[in-house]
Amino acid sequence: MRRVAIIGAGAAGCFCASQLRKMAPELSVTVFEAGRKPLAKVAITGGGRCNLTNSFEGIRSLSEAYPRGERVMKRALKAFSQEDTIRWFSARGVPCVLQEDHCWFPASQDAMDIVRCLLRGMQGADIRLGCKVQRIEPAGQAGYLVDGEPFNAVVVTSGGAPKGLPFLESLGLEIVPPVPSLFTFTVGDPALRSLMGLVVPAAVGLSGTPFKADGPLLITDWGLSGPAALKLSSYAARHLADTGYKGTLAVNWLTVNEQQVRERLLEAASAHPQKLLTSTPPERLPGRLWEHLLAKAGLRSNLRWAELGAKGLNRLVATLTCDTYPLAGKSRFREEFVTAGGVALTNIDPGTLECKAYPGLYFAGEVLDIDAITGGFNLQAAWSTGHVVATSLSRT
Repeated sequence: MRRVAIIGAGAAGCFCASQLRKMAPELSVTVFEAGRKPLAKVAITGGGRCNLTNSFEGIRSLSEAYPRGERVMKRALKAFSQEDTIRWFSARGVPCVLQEDHCWFPASQDAMDIVRCLLRGMQGADIRLGCKVQRIEPAGQAGYLVDGEPFNAVVVTSGGAPKGLPFLESLGLEIVPPVPSLFTFTVGDPALRSLMGLVVPAAVGLSGTPFKADGPLLITDWGLSGPAALKLSSYAARHLADTGYKGTLAVNWLTVNEQQVRERLLEAASAHPQKLLTSTPPERLPGRLWEHLLAKAGLRSNLRWAELGAKGLNRLVATLTCDTYPLAGKSRFREEFVTAGGVALTNIDPGTLECKAYPGLYFAGEVLDIDAITGGFNLQAAWSTGHVVATSLSRT
């Protein structure tokens, strides 16, 4: 009987195992997991609700969702798409619902429904918990030795590797040094942090770089979070690691250009010349934030629109469209942790995810140099790449 070892009982590993049990039940599947529970990260993702995929609506280019690994993901999604994900779980007793933000969740809003579904699909596989693999060695035509135990094929799905991949060192593969992705920003400005709890549609970028993102921006007691900040952290993950998480954040609070902001302010001045600026904030801008921005623009709190003047208008336009804050570091995003980096994609066949140098050795999920923005895209990468590997193994 052919034996397959899967290293890691996360989303990619368990989905691959579940697919193998269906596609090739004659295979003996052994899953090694260093932790005490399989799918521990899946159980807490999405605040315990499990954002299992995304509709991809509004994604103009796949690189918007996958800053690293776009080309491999394009092929993987053709093999197993987001629609396939929803059909797969629904057919196994887990109906799913689509939110307005294009994120798919189990209808129960309980991540454990996803966990239990995957574990049911893995029945018949040997799941070894508390087993941290130390070494994978080629064993000629026989396949591989996993800590001395023989297997015909090995699938590495060990997830993000902030501390590296020591069990692969003897194979001499190219590894892209892992760095954190999907994190929030620490900002030292106490005036901004005093507005904690406000959520504003905004565009945020890193001054002097091409990195920028838009979406809801959450002001926290440590700085900035929310989808816009998380997307920016993903796009700029390697740049920020190289700079020691220093730089300047630039926020456009109205998400339109200077000319459009200027026109809106002139309209307000014309319509409400005797009203105080503090009493007439732009649409969708919370009053407390508006007062903070007026103060940053150097405008007194009792100023009326008729008194704004050209210089005051210029300062206000600049503050609304490019409000800058020194970056004081990063903060971890809840319990979720994603890394950019891992096994370089140059090592693998993009159609099968098999290692070019070592036939019978496969990779799937975040262990590869593939990662995504928040919103279910990382789990979709796990399902798609896990499926590609299972399909390849079932045909050999």
